Amino acid sequence: MDLQKDKPNVYLLANFKSESDNSIMCQQIAFYEMQEDGTFENGTTLEEMLRVSIKRLQDLNGRFPCRENSIAITKMQESLFWLNERTKDRIARGVEGQHLA
Repeated sequence: MDLQKDKPNVYLLANFKSESDNSIMCQQIAFYEMQEDGTFENGTTLEEMLRVSIKRLQDLNGRFPCRENSIAITKMQESLFWLNERTKDRIARGVEGQHLA
């Protein structure tokens, strides 16, 4: 995983396997980036990445169940819970979507 130097919200994720010419192939993922004026550059969120990761591991665990998968799913669900709690708190304080603590 590499961060795009000119885009701090864009990351390159290495593919599982490279192409036949042995070059490293990557996929780009961009997180949304909120500007101070309230506009934003569209992208995904950590919460969405966790939801996808949870679903993927649940699917794999359905086929190849093991304790480690189950623990990893639980920990990702806990992470998603706490990120959602953070958002609820920011909404309650009226600072969600702003550059305020």
